[in-house]
Amino acid sequence: MTQFTRRQLLGAGLGTAALGMLAGCATPGTASVNGGPVIAPVASGEKITLKYWSWLKDLQKVADIWNESHPNVQVETVWIPGGNSGGYQKIFSALATQGGPDLAQVEMRSIPEFMLVNGLVDLTRYGAQETAHLYDPTLWSQVSYTGGVYGIPQDSGPMGMFYQPAVLEKVGATPPATWNEWGEVAGELRKTDAYMDCFPLGDASVFAAFATQAGAQWFRAEEDGWVINMTDPATMQAAEFFDSAIDKDLVQTAYGAFSPGWFAAAAKGGLASVTSGSWADALIAGVSGGEGKWRVAPMPVWDGGSGFGSSYLGGSTAAVLANSKHPKEALDFAVWMTTSKEGIDAMINNSGIGWSPAPGFIGTTRQKPSPFFSGQNYNQEVFEPATLQQNPDWSWWPVTTQSLNILSDGFRKKATGTSLVETMSIAEKQIMTVFKNKGLSIRREAS
Repeated sequence: MTQFTRRQLLGAGLGTAALGMLAGCATPGTASVNGGPVIAPVASGEKITLKYWSWLKDLQKVADIWNESHPNVQVETVWIPGGNSGGYQKIFSALATQGGPDLAQVEMRSIPEFMLVNGLVDLTRYGAQETAHLYDPTLWSQVSYTGGVYGIPQDSGPMGMFYQPAVLEKVGATPPATWNEWGEVAGELRKTDAYMDCFPLGDASVFAAFATQAGAQWFRAEEDGWVINMTDPATMQAAEFFDSAIDKDLVQTAYGAFSPGWFAAAAKGGLASVTSGSWADALIAGVSGGEGKWRVAPMPVWDGGSGFGSSYLGGSTAAVLANSKHPKEALDFAVWMTTSKEGIDAMINNSGIGWSPAPGFIGTTRQKPSPFFSGQNYNQEVFEPATLQQNPDWSWWPVTTQSLNILSDGFRKKATGTSLVETMSIAEKQIMTVFKNKGLSIRREAS
Protein backbone atom coordinates (compact mmCIF):
# COMPACT_ATOMS: atom_id res chain seq x y z
CA MET A 1 0.00 0.00 0.00
CA THR A 2 1.39 3.40 -0.97
CA GLN A 3 1.72 5.76 1.96
CA PHE A 4 0.62 9.33 1.43
CA THR A 5 0.67 12.65 3.19
CA ARG A 6 -2.08 14.58 4.90
CA ARG A 7 -1.88 17.05 2.02
CA GLN A 8 -2.79 14.21 -0.31
CA LEU A 9 -5.60 13.18 2.00
CA LEU A 10 -7.01 16.66 1.98
CA GLY A 11 -6.34 17.72 -1.58
CA ALA A 12 -6.50 21.37 -2.52
CA GLY A 13 -8.51 23.82 -0.47
CA LEU A 14 -10.14 21.53 2.09
CA GLY A 15 -11.02 23.64 5.11
CA THR A 16 -12.74 23.08 8.43
CA ALA A 17 -16.24 23.34 6.98
CA ALA A 18 -15.48 20.65 4.43
CA LEU A 19 -14.08 18.43 7.15
CA GLY A 20 -17.35 18.70 9.01
CA MET A 21 -19.34 17.74 5.92
CA LEU A 22 -17.08 14.74 5.40
CA ALA A 23 -17.71 13.45 8.88
CA GLY A 24 -21.46 13.79 8.39
CA CYS A 25 -21.81 15.37 11.83
CA ALA A 26 -20.83 18.48 13.75
CA THR A 27 -17.38 19.78 12.91
CA PRO A 28 -14.93 18.44 15.49
CA GLY A 29 -13.41 21.94 15.57
CA THR A 30 -10.02 20.88 16.88
CA ALA A 31 -6.60 21.25 15.38
CA SER A 32 -4.51 18.14 14.91
CA VAL A 33 -3.02 16.86 18.15
CA ASN A 34 -0.18 15.38 16.13
CA GLY A 35 1.60 18.70 15.74
CA GLY A 36 1.60 19.49 19.43
CA PRO A 37 3.70 18.24 22.29
CA VAL A 38 3.88 14.53 23.08
CA ILE A 39 1.82 13.68 26.15
CA ALA A 40 4.03 12.19 28.83
CA PRO A 41 3.20 8.77 30.31
CA VAL A 42 1.60 8.74 33.74
CA ALA A 43 3.92 9.06 36.68
CA SER A 44 4.90 5.95 38.60
CA GLY A 45 2.16 5.07 41.08
CA GLU A 46 -0.50 7.23 39.41
CA LYS A 47 -3.73 5.40 38.67
CA ILE A 48 -5.78 6.02 35.52
CA THR A 49 -8.74 4.47 33.73
CA LEU A 50 -8.85 4.15 29.94
CA LYS A 51 -12.17 3.92 28.13
CA TYR A 52 -12.62 1.84 24.99
CA TRP A 53 -15.73 2.07 22.79
CA SER A 54 -16.29 -1.03 20.69
CA TRP A 55 -19.04 -3.17 19.19
CA LEU A 56 -17.28 -6.40 20.18
CA LYS A 57 -19.34 -8.40 22.66
CA ASP A 58 -17.99 -9.11 26.15
CA LEU A 59 -14.85 -7.08 25.52
CA GLN A 60 -14.74 -6.20 29.21
CA LYS A 61 -13.79 -9.82 29.91
CA VAL A 62 -10.72 -9.26 27.76
CA ALA A 63 -9.92 -5.97 29.48
CA ASP A 64 -10.30 -7.62 32.88
CA ILE A 65 -7.33 -9.88 32.14
CA TRP A 66 -5.21 -6.79 31.48
CA ASN A 67 -6.65 -5.07 34.53
CA GLU A 68 -5.55 -7.89 36.83
CA SER A 69 -1.90 -7.36 35.96
CA HIS A 70 -2.02 -3.58 35.46
CA PRO A 71 -3.57 -2.14 38.62
CA ASN A 72 -2.54 1.42 37.77
CA VAL A 73 -3.88 1.38 34.20
CA GLN A 74 -7.41 0.03 34.20
CA VAL A 75 -9.51 -0.36 31.04
CA GLU A 76 -13.27 0.11 30.97
CA THR A 77 -15.10 -0.94 27.81
CA VAL A 78 -18.37 0.52 26.53
CA TRP A 79 -20.45 -1.21 23.89
CA ILE A 80 -21.55 0.90 20.92
CA PRO A 81 -23.41 -0.07 17.71
CA GLY A 82 -21.39 -1.21 14.71
CA GLY A 83 -19.57 1.58 12.89
CA ASN A 84 -22.06 2.62 10.22
CA SER A 85 -25.00 1.47 12.34
CA GLY A 86 -24.56 4.40 14.69
CA GLY A 87 -21.19 3.82 16.32
CA TYR A 88 -19.26 6.23 14.13
CA GLN A 89 -21.86 8.96 14.57
CA LYS A 90 -21.47 8.58 18.33
CA ILE A 91 -17.68 8.81 18.09
CA PHE A 92 -17.74 11.83 15.77
CA SER A 93 -20.21 13.59 18.06
CA ALA A 94 -17.94 12.95 21.05
CA LEU A 95 -14.93 14.33 19.17
CA ALA A 96 -16.93 17.43 18.29
CA THR A 97 -17.48 18.20 21.98
CA GLN A 98 -13.82 17.59 22.86
CA GLY A 99 -14.82 14.36 24.58
CA GLY A 100 -14.98 10.67 23.86
CA PRO A 101 -13.00 7.63 24.96
CA ASP A 102 -9.29 6.95 24.77
CA LEU A 103 -9.76 4.12 22.27
CA ALA A 104 -12.43 3.21 19.75
CA GLN A 105 -12.96 0.38 17.32
CA VAL A 106 -12.52 1.80 13.81
CA GLU A 107 -12.62 -0.29 10.65
CA MET A 108 -9.49 -0.15 8.53
CA ARG A 109 -11.49 1.27 5.64
CA SER A 110 -12.66 4.15 7.86
CA ILE A 111 -9.24 5.27 9.11
CA PRO A 112 -8.82 7.98 6.39
CA GLU A 113 -12.23 9.47 7.22
CA PHE A 114 -11.26 9.84 10.87
CA MET A 115 -7.91 11.31 9.89
CA LEU A 116 -9.64 14.02 7.89
CA VAL A 117 -11.36 15.35 11.00
CA ASN A 118 -8.18 15.20 13.07
CA GLY A 119 -9.82 12.43 15.05
CA LEU A 120 -6.87 10.07 15.56
CA VAL A 121 -3.51 10.13 17.29
CA ASP A 122 -0.42 9.37 15.22
CA LEU A 123 0.86 6.50 17.32
CA THR A 124 4.41 6.70 15.99
CA ARG A 125 4.77 9.59 18.44
CA TYR A 126 4.34 7.04 21.23
CA GLY A 127 6.48 4.21 19.90
CA ALA A 128 4.06 2.29 17.67
CA GLN A 129 6.68 1.71 14.97
CA GLU A 130 8.66 -0.39 17.45
CA THR A 131 5.79 -2.91 17.42
CA ALA A 132 5.39 -3.12 13.62
CA HIS A 133 7.24 -6.44 13.47
CA LEU A 134 4.50 -8.02 15.59
CA TYR A 135 1.86 -7.50 12.89
CA ASP A 136 0.95 -8.82 9.47
CA PRO A 137 2.72 -6.41 7.03
CA THR A 138 -0.32 -5.98 4.78
CA LEU A 139 -2.54 -5.09 7.74
CA TRP A 140 0.08 -2.74 9.16
CA SER A 141 0.14 -0.93 5.83
CA GLN A 142 -3.63 -0.48 6.08
CA VAL A 143 -3.18 1.70 9.18
CA SER A 144 -0.03 3.51 8.03
CA TYR A 145 -0.46 6.93 6.45
CA THR A 146 1.58 10.13 6.26
CA GLY A 147 4.55 8.29 7.69
CA GLY A 148 2.48 7.70 10.83
CA VAL A 149 0.33 4.94 12.29
CA TYR A 150 -3.32 5.75 13.01
CA GLY A 151 -4.68 2.52 14.45
CA ILE A 152 -3.52 -0.83 15.78
CA PRO A 153 -4.81 -3.79 13.72
CA GLN A 154 -7.34 -5.69 15.80
CA ASP A 155 -8.72 -8.34 13.49
CA SER A 156 -9.24 -9.06 9.81
CA GLY A 157 -10.82 -11.52 7.41
CA PRO A 158 -8.56 -13.39 4.96
CA MET A 159 -10.89 -15.05 2.47
CA GLY A 160 -11.47 -18.69 1.61
CA MET A 161 -14.26 -20.85 0.23
CA PHE A 162 -16.52 -22.61 2.74
CA TYR A 163 -18.29 -25.47 0.97
CA GLN A 164 -20.51 -28.53 1.43
CA PRO A 165 -18.78 -31.59 -0.11
CA ALA A 166 -22.04 -33.54 -0.45
CA VAL A 167 -23.59 -30.80 -2.60
CA LEU A 168 -20.56 -30.62 -4.89
CA GLU A 169 -20.46 -34.39 -5.14
CA LYS A 170 -23.91 -34.34 -6.73
CA VAL A 171 -22.17 -33.20 -9.91
CA GLY A 172 -18.90 -35.01 -9.27
CA ALA A 173 -17.09 -31.82 -8.38
CA THR A 174 -14.41 -30.81 -5.91
CA PRO A 175 -13.66 -27.25 -4.76
CA PRO A 176 -12.71 -25.25 -7.88
CA ALA A 177 -9.20 -23.82 -7.96
CA THR A 178 -10.03 -20.97 -10.36
CA TRP A 179 -13.00 -18.71 -10.93
CA ASN A 180 -13.51 -20.15 -14.42
CA GLU A 181 -13.74 -23.63 -12.89
CA TRP A 182 -16.09 -22.15 -10.30
CA GLY A 183 -18.38 -21.01 -13.14
CA GLU A 184 -18.33 -24.44 -14.75
CA VAL A 185 -19.26 -26.18 -11.50
CA ALA A 186 -21.96 -23.56 -10.83
CA GLY A 187 -23.52 -24.37 -14.22
CA GLU A 188 -23.67 -28.07 -13.41
CA LEU A 189 -25.17 -27.39 -9.98
CA ARG A 190 -28.04 -25.43 -11.48
CA LYS A 191 -29.15 -28.68 -13.12
CA THR A 192 -29.72 -30.01 -9.60
CA ASP A 193 -31.61 -26.87 -8.54
CA ALA A 194 -28.71 -25.77 -6.31
CA TYR A 195 -26.59 -22.64 -6.47
CA MET A 196 -22.86 -22.40 -6.04
CA ASP A 197 -23.14 -19.19 -4.01
CA CYS A 198 -25.00 -15.90 -3.77
CA PHE A 199 -23.92 -12.45 -4.97
CA PRO A 200 -24.95 -9.51 -2.75
CA LEU A 201 -26.10 -6.72 -5.02
CA GLY A 202 -26.71 -4.55 -1.96
CA ASP A 203 -23.20 -4.84 -0.48
CA ALA A 204 -20.46 -3.69 -2.82
CA SER A 205 -17.73 -4.37 -0.26
CA VAL A 206 -17.84 -8.04 -1.28
CA PHE A 207 -17.23 -7.17 -4.93
CA ALA A 208 -14.45 -4.80 -3.83
CA ALA A 209 -12.75 -7.78 -2.16
CA PHE A 210 -13.05 -9.83 -5.37
CA ALA A 211 -11.59 -6.96 -7.40
CA THR A 212 -8.79 -6.53 -4.87
CA GLN A 213 -7.90 -10.20 -5.31
CA ALA A 214 -7.77 -9.67 -9.07
CA GLY A 215 -5.18 -6.92 -8.53
CA ALA A 216 -7.31 -3.76 -8.53
CA GLN A 217 -6.17 -0.49 -7.00
CA TRP A 218 -9.10 1.91 -7.28
CA PHE A 219 -7.40 4.90 -5.64
CA ARG A 220 -3.87 6.20 -5.53
CA ALA A 221 -2.57 9.33 -3.83
CA GLU A 222 -0.10 11.67 -5.51
CA GLU A 223 1.39 14.99 -4.44
CA ASP A 224 -1.33 17.01 -6.16
CA GLY A 225 -4.30 14.91 -5.00
CA TRP A 226 -6.05 11.62 -5.64
CA VAL A 227 -6.05 9.46 -8.77
CA ILE A 228 -9.02 7.17 -9.43
CA ASN A 229 -9.41 4.16 -11.71
CA MET A 230 -12.36 1.86 -11.06
CA THR A 231 -12.44 0.41 -14.57
CA ASP A 232 -8.95 -1.06 -14.69
CA PRO A 233 -8.47 -4.52 -16.27
CA ALA A 234 -8.53 -6.32 -12.91
CA THR A 235 -11.85 -4.75 -11.91
CA MET A 236 -13.35 -5.36 -15.33
CA GLN A 237 -12.32 -9.01 -15.17
CA ALA A 238 -14.24 -9.41 -11.91
CA ALA A 239 -17.21 -7.35 -13.10
CA GLU A 240 -17.55 -9.21 -16.40
CA PHE A 241 -17.31 -12.54 -14.61
CA PHE A 242 -20.11 -11.80 -12.17
CA ASP A 243 -22.21 -10.09 -14.85
CA SER A 244 -22.09 -13.36 -16.73
CA ALA A 245 -22.73 -15.46 -13.61
CA ILE A 246 -25.82 -13.40 -12.76
CA ASP A 247 -27.09 -13.40 -16.36
CA LYS A 248 -26.76 -17.19 -16.50
CA ASP A 249 -28.47 -17.60 -13.11
CA LEU A 250 -25.38 -19.22 -11.64
CA VAL A 251 -25.56 -17.20 -8.41
CA GLN A 252 -28.44 -16.39 -6.11
CA THR A 253 -29.14 -12.64 -5.90
CA ALA A 254 -32.41 -12.75 -3.98
CA TYR A 255 -30.57 -12.73 -0.65
CA GLY A 256 -27.11 -12.18 0.73
CA ALA A 257 -24.84 -14.44 2.72
CA PHE A 258 -25.92 -15.18 6.29
CA SER A 259 -29.42 -13.77 5.83
CA PRO A 260 -32.45 -15.86 6.88
CA GLY A 261 -32.92 -16.97 3.24
CA TRP A 262 -29.29 -17.98 3.04
CA PHE A 263 -29.46 -20.11 6.20
CA ALA A 264 -32.61 -21.86 4.97
CA ALA A 265 -31.09 -22.66 1.58
CA ALA A 266 -27.77 -23.79 3.08
CA ALA A 267 -29.52 -26.15 5.49
CA LYS A 268 -31.45 -27.76 2.61
CA GLY A 269 -28.40 -28.20 0.38
CA GLY A 270 -29.50 -25.45 -1.98
CA LEU A 271 -26.15 -23.67 -1.68
CA ALA A 272 -22.85 -25.43 -2.24
CA SER A 273 -20.50 -22.77 -0.91
CA VAL A 274 -19.83 -19.24 0.27
CA THR A 275 -16.61 -17.36 -0.42
CA SER A 276 -16.09 -15.10 2.55
CA GLY A 277 -13.77 -13.95 5.31
CA SER A 278 -12.37 -16.29 7.94
CA TRP A 279 -14.86 -14.92 10.47
CA ALA A 280 -17.69 -16.58 8.51
CA ASP A 281 -16.94 -19.86 10.27
CA ALA A 282 -18.83 -18.69 13.37
CA LEU A 283 -21.86 -17.78 11.25
CA ILE A 284 -21.85 -21.00 9.23
CA ALA A 285 -21.87 -22.91 12.52
CA GLY A 286 -25.43 -21.61 12.85
CA VAL A 287 -26.64 -23.62 9.82
CA SER A 288 -29.20 -26.11 11.09
CA GLY A 289 -27.85 -29.67 11.02
CA GLY A 290 -24.63 -28.46 9.45
CA GLU A 291 -22.05 -30.09 11.70
CA GLY A 292 -19.76 -32.37 9.73
CA LYS A 293 -21.22 -31.20 6.40
CA TRP A 294 -18.86 -28.29 5.70
CA ARG A 295 -15.19 -27.90 4.83
CA VAL A 296 -12.95 -25.01 3.77
CA ALA A 297 -10.83 -24.60 0.63
CA PRO A 298 -8.64 -21.77 -0.67
CA MET A 299 -10.41 -18.95 -2.48
CA PRO A 300 -10.56 -19.58 -6.26
CA VAL A 301 -7.98 -17.52 -8.13
CA TRP A 302 -8.52 -15.38 -11.20
CA ASP A 303 -7.44 -16.91 -14.47
CA GLY A 304 -4.50 -15.26 -16.16
CA GLY A 305 -2.18 -15.29 -13.18
CA SER A 306 -2.15 -11.54 -12.56
CA GLY A 307 -4.11 -11.62 -9.32
CA PHE A 308 -3.55 -12.88 -5.80
CA GLY A 309 -4.36 -16.05 -3.91
CA SER A 310 -6.76 -14.43 -1.47
CA SER A 311 -8.24 -11.12 -0.33
CA TYR A 312 -9.42 -9.53 2.90
CA LEU A 313 -13.08 -9.01 3.73
CA GLY A 314 -13.46 -6.78 6.76
CA GLY A 315 -10.96 -5.69 9.36
CA SER A 316 -10.93 -3.42 12.40
CA THR A 317 -8.44 -1.48 14.46
CA ALA A 318 -8.11 -0.23 18.00
CA ALA A 319 -7.54 3.46 17.34
CA VAL A 320 -6.52 6.07 19.89
CA LEU A 321 -8.80 9.10 19.63
CA ALA A 322 -7.52 12.65 19.54
CA ASN A 323 -8.93 13.65 22.93
CA SER A 324 -7.20 10.87 24.86
CA LYS A 325 -5.19 12.16 27.80
CA HIS A 326 -3.22 8.92 27.95
CA PRO A 327 -2.24 7.88 24.39
CA LYS A 328 0.90 5.96 25.42
CA GLU A 329 -1.02 3.79 27.87
CA ALA A 330 -3.84 3.33 25.34
CA LEU A 331 -1.29 2.15 22.77
CA ASP A 332 0.24 -0.27 25.27
CA PHE A 333 -3.15 -1.83 25.96
CA ALA A 334 -4.02 -2.08 22.25
CA VAL A 335 -0.74 -3.84 21.47
CA TRP A 336 -1.17 -6.25 24.40
CA MET A 337 -4.73 -7.05 23.35
CA THR A 338 -3.81 -7.78 19.73
CA THR A 339 -0.43 -9.53 20.04
CA SER A 340 -0.21 -11.33 23.38
CA LYS A 341 -1.42 -14.92 23.61
CA GLU A 342 -3.64 -13.97 26.54
CA GLY A 343 -5.24 -11.08 24.67
CA ILE A 344 -5.76 -12.93 21.40
CA ASP A 345 -7.23 -16.01 23.07
CA ALA A 346 -9.51 -13.85 25.20
CA MET A 347 -10.79 -11.92 22.19
CA ILE A 348 -11.46 -15.12 20.27
CA ASN A 349 -13.17 -16.89 23.16
CA ASN A 350 -15.19 -13.95 24.50
CA SER A 351 -15.66 -11.59 21.57
CA GLY A 352 -15.47 -13.86 18.54
CA ILE A 353 -13.02 -11.66 16.69
CA GLY A 354 -11.97 -12.32 13.13
CA TRP A 355 -8.45 -13.30 12.14
CA SER A 356 -5.65 -12.29 14.51
CA PRO A 357 -3.36 -9.61 13.04
CA ALA A 358 -0.33 -11.18 14.75
CA PRO A 359 1.20 -13.77 12.39
CA GLY A 360 3.08 -15.39 15.25
CA PHE A 361 -0.07 -16.62 17.00
CA ILE A 362 -3.47 -17.34 15.43
CA GLY A 363 -5.10 -18.39 18.70
CA THR A 364 -5.08 -21.61 20.69
CA THR A 365 -8.49 -22.85 19.55
CA ARG A 366 -7.66 -22.08 15.92
CA GLN A 367 -4.77 -24.53 15.93
CA LYS A 368 -7.10 -27.48 16.47
CA PRO A 369 -9.28 -29.54 14.12
CA SER A 370 -12.91 -28.43 13.99
CA PRO A 371 -15.69 -31.00 14.53
CA PHE A 372 -18.17 -28.76 12.73
CA PHE A 373 -15.92 -28.47 9.67
CA SER A 374 -15.53 -32.23 9.26
CA GLY A 375 -12.51 -32.45 11.56
CA GLN A 376 -10.49 -30.16 9.30
CA ASN A 377 -7.76 -27.93 10.72
CA TYR A 378 -8.84 -25.27 8.25
CA ASN A 379 -7.38 -22.22 9.98
CA GLN A 380 -3.84 -23.47 9.60
CA GLU A 381 -4.46 -25.23 6.27
CA VAL A 382 -6.31 -22.42 4.48
CA PHE A 383 -6.39 -19.08 6.26
CA GLU A 384 -2.85 -18.92 7.56
CA PRO A 385 -1.44 -19.26 4.00
CA ALA A 386 -4.13 -16.85 2.72
CA THR A 387 -2.66 -14.03 4.82
CA LEU A 388 0.51 -14.28 2.73
CA GLN A 389 -1.38 -14.04 -0.58
CA GLN A 390 -2.80 -10.53 -0.38
CA ASN A 391 -2.82 -7.52 -2.69
CA PRO A 392 -0.40 -5.07 -1.00
CA ASP A 393 -1.32 -2.10 -3.21
CA TRP A 394 -4.98 -1.72 -2.24
CA SER A 395 -5.61 1.34 -0.07
CA TRP A 396 -8.75 2.92 1.35
CA TRP A 397 -9.69 6.51 0.66
CA PRO A 398 -11.37 9.42 2.50
CA VAL A 399 -14.98 8.81 1.38
CA THR A 400 -15.01 5.02 1.38
CA THR A 401 -18.41 4.61 3.03
CA GLN A 402 -20.21 6.92 0.62
CA SER A 403 -18.37 5.39 -2.33
CA LEU A 404 -19.46 1.85 -1.44
CA ASN A 405 -23.03 3.08 -0.98
CA ILE A 406 -22.95 4.59 -4.48
CA LEU A 407 -21.61 1.36 -5.89
CA SER A 408 -24.22 -0.73 -4.06
CA ASP A 409 -27.01 1.48 -5.39
CA GLY A 410 -25.66 0.92 -8.89
CA PHE A 411 -25.39 -2.84 -8.45
CA ARG A 412 -29.05 -3.02 -7.43
CA LYS A 413 -29.90 -1.77 -10.92
CA LYS A 414 -28.55 -5.01 -12.35
CA ALA A 415 -32.09 -6.34 -12.00
CA THR A 416 -33.33 -3.66 -14.40
CA GLY A 417 -30.61 -4.12 -16.99
CA THR A 418 -27.60 -2.08 -15.90
CA SER A 419 -24.52 -4.30 -15.94
CA LEU A 420 -21.87 -4.32 -13.25
CA VAL A 421 -19.38 -3.19 -15.87
CA GLU A 422 -21.54 -0.15 -16.67
CA THR A 423 -22.05 0.57 -12.99
CA MET A 424 -18.30 0.78 -12.35
CA SER A 425 -17.96 3.58 -14.89
CA ILE A 426 -21.07 5.41 -13.68
CA ALA A 427 -20.09 5.10 -10.02
CA GLU A 428 -16.57 6.32 -10.74
CA LYS A 429 -17.92 9.62 -12.10
CA GLN A 430 -20.31 10.00 -9.16
CA ILE A 431 -17.53 9.35 -6.66
CA MET A 432 -15.31 11.93 -8.35
CA THR A 433 -18.13 14.43 -7.84
CA VAL A 434 -18.31 13.52 -4.15
CA PHE A 435 -14.57 14.18 -3.81
CA LYS A 436 -14.84 17.55 -5.50
CA ASN A 437 -17.92 18.60 -3.50
CA LYS A 438 -15.95 17.97 -0.33
CA GLY A 439 -12.99 19.99 -1.53
CA LEU A 440 -10.85 16.97 -2.35
CA SER A 441 -8.65 17.03 -5.44
CA ILE A 442 -9.13 14.06 -7.75
CA ARG A 443 -8.47 13.14 -11.37
CA ARG A 444 -9.07 10.13 -13.59
CA GLU A 445 -6.03 8.02 -14.32
CA ALA A 446 -4.91 8.41 -17.93
CA SER A 447 -5.60 5.38 -20.10
